[in-house]
Amino acid sequence: MSGAVVFYQLNAKFLERAEDVPETAKQVVYYSLAIGHHVGVFDCFKPFLRCTPEQFDAILASLPEGGEARRKLGGLLKFGEITVDRTHTRLLRAAIAEAKGRVGDDIRSWFDGLDGALAAIEQEPAIYLMGKRLPS
Repeated sequence: MSGAVVFYQLNAKFLERAEDVPETAKQVVYYSLAIGHHVGVFDCFKPFLRCTPEQFDAILASLPEGGEARRKLGGLLKFGEITVDRTHTRLLRAAIAEAKGRVGDDIRSWFDGLDGALAAIEQEPAIYLMGKRLPS
């Protein structure tokens, strides 16, 4: 794998031109936001986790072989990016808890950061993460 791996966390959403939305349509826009559709909406992300390709390989190797958590995070290698939302928090948090006892401090620290972000998603389901493999 080439390039660093970076995970970004959604930290803001805004309408491209909110003043152009007619008053009669605002409820439709708000509803579409509430159900997760992005009608004229930009998502703003901030980077919060970074690792080298070698560290990411070690992270994947520490997760249960053949498990959904490894498959989910491994999608980053296959597709170049992944999205992590509230449908993934339970399986990832369980795999992290299981793997943390078998890894070194650097990977444990990375897992702590990911676990904190997953906990934030459980508290506020509108938050999600984007993992991306950057070009080298």
